[in-house]
Amino acid sequence: MLVFWGLIAVASIGWPASAAQTTPSGSYAAAAMFREDAAHSGVYASAAPTLTSVKWRFLAKGKIVSSPLVSDGVVYVGSSNGNVYAVRTGDGSLVWKFTTKGAVNSSTAIWGNLVYFASLDGNVYAVDAHSGLEKWHFKTGGERRFTAPGIHGIIPQKEVMPDPFDVFLSSPAIYASTVYIGSGDHNVYALDATSGALRWKFATGNVVHASPAVADGIVYIGSWDRYLYALDSRTGAVVWKFATGDDRKIFNQVGIAGSAAVANGTVYFGCRDSFFYALDAKTGQLRWRHDEHGSWVIASPAVYAGGVYYTTSDERKFFSLEAATGAVRFSIGYGAFAYSSPSIAGDIAYYGSFDGRLYGVNIRTGQIVARFSTDGSRQNLGAHLNAAGNLDYGTIYTEGTLDGTILGLGRLYTLGSIVASPAIADGILFIGDTNGTLYAIR
Repeated sequence: MLVFWGLIAVASIGWPASAAQTTPSGSYAAAAMFREDAAHSGVYASAAPTLTSVKWRFLAKGKIVSSPLVSDGVVYVGSSNGNVYAVRTGDGSLVWKFTTKGAVNSSTAIWGNLVYFASLDGNVYAVDAHSGLEKWHFKTGGERRFTAPGIHGIIPQKEVMPDPFDVFLSSPAIYASTVYIGSGDHNVYALDATSGALRWKFATGNVVHASPAVADGIVYIGSWDRYLYALDSRTGAVVWKFATGDDRKIFNQVGIAGSAAVANGTVYFGCRDSFFYALDAKTGQLRWRHDEHGSWVIASPAVYAGGVYYTTSDERKFFSLEAATGAVRFSIGYGAFAYSSPSIAGDIAYYGSFDGRLYGVNIRTGQIVARFSTDGSRQNLGAHLNAAGNLDYGTIYTEGTLDGTILGLGRLYTLGSIVASPAIADGILFIGDTNGTLYAIR
């Protein structure tokens, strides 16, 4: 991002000048956040990395589900060990760490000199970007995962249980000096970015772990209650809401766990009901939807050059669709399900999967042009491949109980799974894995 202070102009792909953020002193600064901007374009103003070499590794000693954020030569990332780390982009050395009392599976946002994020301890934090010292925290009603009886057919089917695949926390979006974020207490919050004071809150019907997208004064956010909400950014009043599909038998195909992107008057998002949606941003009317044939869409889409791009879980495909019509441009298969949201630099979309593999796809040609495997994937994936060279889930999940599913996830995470979404700056891709390694990849 380039900021010309005297001219009050912001240059950044996907970030219109009208969305500049006013600081308390009256000057202007660009905000950086999950998916690069408040509308969640997923487009980065950087040369495209080739993924051919690792510049450095930083060991966080806790799973990294948080997507990294890069600002002014520092990469910020959260970890399941309760820490947020600030690491120099040049050499991977630690600038500071800030410790909370819960996993930080929220991605950070930065505005002015403050870094914002949520923790499983139920707090939203703002810390100084230079020192790592706390500026303020806001206590929500507490975090929890989505719960329901017999999720995914896990036995015993009458027992109410937490969903082991509800892995993310909501990541903050910053717009007009306000921090917007969802919570496991069912609420969407609007907080004063300087003081942390509550401006408003809106109660949905269930857990909110999607991250808000903000455009033209409207906050778009999904809930596990299966609705996508459009809320007035100043008041929290409902502008419209859209109901996705329902499944009350095994609660497998219900809820919005991923985040929306907004572009050209359209809201794009995926859902666990196995559809990808495009809605009119003003009215919430359905423009089109794409059937994923029983597969969840957890990833937030990227929108660029007339296309919308996203990954799927069980379908194991990366899609490029016409943004206006939903027509398929191309799809590419991969070996394991993916929650990682694609990030675009140049004409290359980058995303990871649960088998620890990272891909770069040319969105003009539909060809994979770059690959990378995490250390855990190179060391451990071979023992879990089937004859086709894809992940054999039978070696991961050996019993159908909740305990067995959690143990299976532990085995899966040893592969250095890439659950987060890449951040890209100065020709370097930054991504963390579930073995706790943050990579800077050229």
